[in-house]
Amino acid sequence: MRPTIGTRLHRFIFEQEQQHPGASGELSLLLSQLGLAGKRIARALSRAGLMDILGTTGEVNVQGEVQQKLDAIANEIFLDSFAFGQLVPVVVTEEMEAPARLAENRGKYVVFLDPLDGSSNLDVAGAVGSIFSVRMLHGDRGYQEGEPILQRVSSEQVAAGYFLYGHNTVLVYSCGEGTHGFTLDPGIGEFLLSNPFLQIPKRGAYYAANEGTIEQWEDGARAAIRHLQQPDAATGRPYSTRYSGCLVADFHRILLKGGIYLYPATRKAPLGKLRLLYECAPLALLAERAGGKASTGRERILDLVPQEHHQRVPLLIGSEEDVAQAESFYRE
Repeated sequence: MRPTIGTRLHRFIFEQEQQHPGASGELSLLLSQLGLAGKRIARALSRAGLMDILGTTGEVNVQGEVQQKLDAIANEIFLDSFAFGQLVPVVVTEEMEAPARLAENRGKYVVFLDPLDGSSNLDVAGAVGSIFSVRMLHGDRGYQEGEPILQRVSSEQVAAGYFLYGHNTVLVYSCGEGTHGFTLDPGIGEFLLSNPFLQIPKRGAYYAANEGTIEQWEDGARAAIRHLQQPDAATGRPYSTRYSGCLVADFHRILLKGGIYLYPATRKAPLGKLRLLYECAPLALLAERAGGKASTGRERILDLVPQEHHQRVPLLIGSEEDVAQAESFYRE
């Protein structure tokens, strides 16, 4: 039976759980904790201009990027949401060099987070987002201090998703079959189902890329963009460009409308700029479960084996045919 539009997130999670008789309910509770964090961040963002929480902290994070005040606030909100829940003993976030150990928890999950993607948009009231990826810890002992948590390949995520904060707040996630979208109703403080079983069109009409650095790109990426800019009525080209500086916002458009998002390797960042574990891999999971494709240009994102927590990779993601076409330019 197709889910009913307007179903509350908690009920939807429960109904999905009922389809798996062996489910313990722990992952459902974890997803509810993530939903609470998203609502708290949305509330903070709605009042940001009135509370002196815009601008920078004066600190530089582990990525070498100037930290915004709301980056730090969002990071703390997520950590607080997992505290005392006995589900998540360790969290890896963009804002912290080492994994955050939640000593009071003995659970079996590790969460990877980009707490606030696109935070450079905050000062101009642009869209921002949060990205999450949930994985299982190894063995039955839970997390042990100093234990490596990177043995598994990127495909082995039990759940992934994102929040998009704009004129409304959207949650998109997958933890099994399909990719599902929810919209926050601020009147009742609940996420309501708005887009069950999302499907990316096989080919789109948009591309998103930071073309200001195009002369630094590798040849395959430049050729792919120039192909999209050439008129061809049979395939709907030229494509229109849409780029906001927020990965979540740009991917959300591609998810709904089709097309391709590119952040290729450059001379300045030869390994790529986006992080594998908490940006590329979770969005790749959502894309594939919605019928799309995600690649470095040469390899499937979900086939990559992580080497370190903040590993960077190139990303091509979106409609299956558009990504496959871009990969062909890399091969050539």
